[in-house]
Amino acid sequence: MSQIQTPQEALLWALRDLEEKSFKLFKFHLRNNCLLEGKMLLARGELEGLSPVDLASRLISLHGAWEAVKVVISVLRAMNLLETVDRLSHICLNDYRKMYREHVRSLEERQEGGIGGSYNQLLLVTTSNPESADPSACPLPEQELDSVSVETLFDPGEKSYQAPPTVVLQGSAGTGKTTLARKMVLDWATGTLYPGQFDYVFYVSCREVVLLPEGTPDQLLFWCCGDNQAPVKEMRREEERLLFILDGFDELQRPFATGLKKLSLNPMENVLHRLIRREVFSRCSLLITTRPVALHSLKPLLKQSRHIHILGFSGDERRRYFSSYFADEEQARNAFDIVQGNDVLYKSCQIPGICWVICSWLKERMERGREISENLSNGTDIFMAYVSTFLPPNDNEDCTELTSHRVLRGLCSLAAEGIQHQRFIFEEADLRKHNLDGASLDAFLSSMPYQEGGHMKTFYTFRHISFQEFFHAVSYLVKEDQSDLGKESHRELRRLLDEEEAENGEMTLSIQFLLDILKKETSSNFELKFFLKVSPSLKQELMYFKEQIKSIKHKRAWDLEFSLNPSKIRNLVKGVQISDVSLKMGQSNKKSHDRNSFSVKTSLKDERKEKQGPVVGKDNIAKTQKETSNGKGREMEK
Repeated sequence: MSQIQTPQEALLWALRDLEEKSFKLFKFHLRNNCLLEGKMLLARGELEGLSPVDLASRLISLHGAWEAVKVVISVLRAMNLLETVDRLSHICLNDYRKMYREHVRSLEERQEGGIGGSYNQLLLVTTSNPESADPSACPLPEQELDSVSVETLFDPGEKSYQAPPTVVLQGSAGTGKTTLARKMVLDWATGTLYPGQFDYVFYVSCREVVLLPEGTPDQLLFWCCGDNQAPVKEMRREEERLLFILDGFDELQRPFATGLKKLSLNPMENVLHRLIRREVFSRCSLLITTRPVALHSLKPLLKQSRHIHILGFSGDERRRYFSSYFADEEQARNAFDIVQGNDVLYKSCQIPGICWVICSWLKERMERGREISENLSNGTDIFMAYVSTFLPPNDNEDCTELTSHRVLRGLCSLAAEGIQHQRFIFEEADLRKHNLDGASLDAFLSSMPYQEGGHMKTFYTFRHISFQEFFHAVSYLVKEDQSDLGKESHRELRRLLDEEEAENGEMTLSIQFLLDILKKETSSNFELKFFLKVSPSLKQELMYFKEQIKSIKHKRAWDLEFSLNPSKIRNLVKGVQISDVSLKMGQSNKKSHDRNSFSVKTSLKDERKEKQGPVVGKDNIAKTQKETSNGKGREMEK
């Protein structure tokens, strides 16, 4: 029995182990339509004279190896041969674990865009008081920060817990949460992370899982495995051997968004909330990634939790990122020299997502032969420079301004509608509604094909959540009628002044972008770059909100990251044990698409091939998961 390694061998072992009378009774039960409902039955004449070997071959031919094992288990259970059932289930479950690991590895290896052999370390630190009643509390710059390694995230430590604690990995937009989460799953699959600790590590994209039409705990497992025949009952018997990684809690419908139209929870969102509250899979280990802005909403769901802050790149890693991004060494050198000569750019490159924006912008400017002379004073200036560079021109040069303005309006209205209704995935019909052509806007939008029934459709997302928030901010400034903000806009801005919202601690990116644009110098730059004039009355109305928002004293996104001085970061790097994390992002321009995909590089240093899009269909959950589980449908990073 110790040599059994496949479902076929396990099936043959179980049948050979039966005594002669039990084997005859077994064949009798194989004709029981009630017992094997929905399965193809063998006729009486087909069963007579079959030996265990012949019967095993016949069942495998009829059902396939895994389904044949399930048929045998059902019959043995009816015969009350429970010891054999347990042994057979255990053997097959071991084999399925191997299959799942291979499934995770193969999904990663099918993708293109790997940066050969280039890895970027990320800085992780524990919060100053993780046991505090306020999990949004971040360590202050003057405090000593303790680095932490991925390998020790689920160690019990000094404090003993009745159940595994929930690890909350928090970080501002673009700090590398998604990349690290996916890297953890891949390293587990290759045996280099948590060896012997978990039987299954599941990556759950909160953005994608809500596409599923049904929501049950078992359905979540089917989705994670990419297989609607996965042995979920056996998995649930040993929940303490499961690790779920819920990526992007902030992208679920957020109950803290007071004043907006509230929608009932999607069925799968309800399952995720129950998982976080430990009402299902209560003994599993759980890691949740989120932006700090959603911690106020997450906190009531948590019981025992450990909070880790992800800070992004060290100085050395920023240089390495440029070397990996640019194919031409001289171009990489020139680009990094530009960044080093601008304190704002250099600090901003600590955030992997913004580092990608800067690299993409510099590369495009260099390839167009344009001078890089912008005076960038904050993160909003960086996004303005990128967007103005990649707005598509018109074939008719006389109408360039109008075309750019039309596209800008469309992106802004799409982003605003999504933010106001907590939507991050859009269909082609949504784009047409806003006069957008997704195929020509790959600098700003990522496409995600999927199958529903017999039809192929396409989802679109902004390349990064920060782009959606930027266009949302700009939407207040490019309205057709600038005489007033309108009821919806007033509601959205007023929401940010609520006391409850103030407790979240972190200002939304949309408001941060808007406040920056309203600065006199940035406002003039904005009007020049986007060929529009913001009316004085609109500016005056927005300035009223600006003063109120400033009085609340929100923390701005990236406050902690940018407040750290270089020496503190260098000290942190000495203690960080994270390695082999390649941070890349879907390329915005087609010319260099193969070089700059933002995802995870396997520690085996294999090149990755193009991914298939997520397949979503009510009739075939397995197809859905072949592409969406483990985050493969997602190009953008949080």
